[in-house]
Order: sequence, then structure tokens, then C-alpha cells
Amino acid sequence: MRHTLPLVPQFYVTAPQPCPYLDGRVERKLFTALQGDHAIKLNDALSKQGFRRSQNVLYRPSCVDCTSCYSARIRVADFKPSRSQRRILRRNDHLTREASTPWATEDQYQLFRSYLSARHSDGGMADMDIFEFAAMIEETPVRSRVVEYYRDADTGSGRRELSAVCLTDVLEDGLSLVYSFFEPESQANSPGTFIILDHIEIARAAGLPYVYLGYWVPGSRKMGYKANYHAVEVFSRGAWRDIGPIKENPDRLDPLASEPISEQVSKILLPDIAT
Repeated sequence: MRHTLPLVPQFYVTAPQPCPYLDGRVERKLFTALQGDHAIKLNDALSKQGFRRSQNVLYRPSCVDCTSCYSARIRVADFKPSRSQRRILRRNDHLTREASTPWATEDQYQLFRSYLSARHSDGGMADMDIFEFAAMIEETPVRSRVVEYYRDADTGSGRRELSAVCLTDVLEDGLSLVYSFFEPESQANSPGTFIILDHIEIARAAGLPYVYLGYWVPGSRKMGYKANYHAVEVFSRGAWRDIGPIKENPDRLDPLASEPISEQVSKILLPDIAT
């Protein structure tokens, strides 16, 4: 006889620390380990409930008096690029895409260092060495890909140079952009936007309905841009909702806005595992 039993991971909460996105706010995360035979099923299930992956951990904001972080995803079937986004696609049509298993290379790390030095020199990753970088890329218990974008070298030698990289998880219902970086010199071509637009096309070709973008944080220079895409929805109050109405009044700062941790955990839907 076969029985269906729930997968029961343990959930934890980080200690409060300064919010990296909004000045004067305090951040706290709810998280669980992503490991074992059922890691893929757990990642799929929790990604649908606003969680994100970082190596072998799944996390979701759980701040005490602030609910200004929203997990965002694009509905691929409904997406239509804007005029400016179509221009970005044309400006980057010289790039060649290659996808491979998650394996860190020296070229990736050098590009990563250049990107951080130019854009995030004071961020939490600024001191990451090559071993930590390799762990970020390679320590994945789920189905992941490294999507690389190459351009022809300017020397006329026919040699290619790495221009952009995105670590991408393949979920049962979409693609999740875990982390991306690119040549600082290509900033005028909006490579970050191009990576998202290209992943929408990858998902469309694969028949996947969503592209998960990470967290939309209105009011944050780093994280507010995700509202600029058509057909975006965000995870709010336990369900995915169109971003339109939420953009009207996105910033929620209220001592009663966040449910107690026990209530949050009790509402998480876990996958059933046949034994």
C-alpha cells in the first residue's frame, strides 16, 4: 500500500538587521534548508509562495512591522515589451546566448568582480572570493542553469568575450532569475533588462508560464525597476495579484501588518511526497 506523507521542513527566522533596500527599516527573513531527495519539489512549492533560493536555502521576508517586499513574476503569455524594451532587444541582438550546467569559471568571476566594483562596491557581496563565488554558482540542489551571453571581441580575431551571466533555476512553472551580472561598460545597452527579456523568450519557447524576478521593493532604487514590466504580478496576502492596484499604495509600514511567525508557517503549503 502506498501512502502520501507531507514533507515537513524546519523553518527558522534570522535576527533583525538593517534593511539593505529601505533606509531606516529593519529586515528579518523566514528560511528553511533546501536539501535531500525532495529539494526540487520543495523549491517548486515554496517559489509559488513568495520564497527565493540562495544556494541551499529558501527564504522569504518576514519583517516585524513592514511588508514592503513583494515577490514578483511575469506572466509570459500576457507579456508585451514596451517600445523602450524593444529598442533594448535590438541593441543587444549581437549577443550570443549559451546555457550550461552550473559550473563556475575564472571568466565568470572576473566579470563578477568588475560588476561589483562598478555597481555594488559597498554591498554584501563585495568581499566574495572565488571560492564563495563558486559556491554561489555550483551549490544548487535543484535544476539550475548558467546562462551566458557572449559578444565578439573588438580585435577582429574572431574571439568571443563573456558579456553577461545569469544563474537561473528551472521550476515546474517557470524560470527563476537567481542572480545576474554583466560588463559595466555595456550599461548603456541596459543588459540587466535584456537578460530579463531574453528569459521571457526562453520561457515562452519552453512552454513555461512565468519568469520569477525576485523581490519588488517600491521606493528602492535597486529593486523598484521590476514594476516596469508588463504583465507583472506580486505575491501579497497569500496569493498572486496583479501589480497594478498594489502600485497605488505599495508601502505598508504597520506594527500589525506582519502575521506572527507561527501563523505564517502554518499557512505554507508543502508538497506531498509519495512513499
